[in-house]
Amino acid sequence: MTENPIKLAVLVGSVRDARFGPTVANWFVQQAERHQSVSVDLVDLADFPLPLQMPDFGRRPAPEVHATRERLGARLAAADAFAVVTPEYNHTFSPSLSNTINWYLDEWTAKPVGLISYGGVGGGLRAAEHLRQVFAEVHATTVRDTLSFHNAWTQFGTADEPVSPEGSEAAAKSLLDQLTWWGNALRAARAAHPYKR
Repeated sequence: MTENPIKLAVLVGSVRDARFGPTVANWFVQQAERHQSVSVDLVDLADFPLPLQMPDFGRRPAPEVHATRERLGARLAAADAFAVVTPEYNHTFSPSLSNTINWYLDEWTAKPVGLISYGGVGGGLRAAEHLRQVFAEVHATTVRDTLSFHNAWTQFGTADEPVSPEGSEAAAKSLLDQLTWWGNALRAARAAHPYKR
C-alpha cells in the first residue's frame, strides 16, 4: 500500500430486504483492496437508519437520530473519496441513498464519487446518471467512468464472484484509477485552499 492512501468509503445504497447490493459492494471492496493506493471503509446504509423527517434548520434531532447522524457523518467526513453502489428503483436511485445524501453537506464537499450500479437490462445506469446531478449540487464531483452490472443476478456466480471477471475487473481498475487521481488532487487542493461554496 502507498504511504498516504486515499481513504475510500464504499457505500451500499440499498436497505431493502434480500437486497443484492452487498454482493456487488463486497466484490468491489476486494478490487479496491488490491489497488494498493486506497484504504477501504465499507459503509452499509442499513446500519444507519436516518429518518425521512428531518429537523428544522438549526435544530438538533432527537438524541438517537443525532447519534446515528454523528456516527455516519464521522465516517463520511473521514473519506477522501466515495464509491456508491446503487440499484435502480423506478428509473432512479433508492430513497435510502437520497435520504443519506440529504442529511449531509460538508462531508461530500470537494470529494470525488465513483458510481457502481446494478439492475435489470439497464444495469442501473439511469440511477447513476441521476446521482451525477445530485452530487454536483452538494459540491462533489463524479468521475467519468462507471461500473454497471446488467441483469446483475445472472452476472454473479454461487461464490458471489462475477461470472465474467475479466471485463468487471478491468472496469473496476479504471474506476479506481480515476478515483485515486481525483482523490489525491482534491485532497491536496482542500488542504491548500479550503473549499468555499
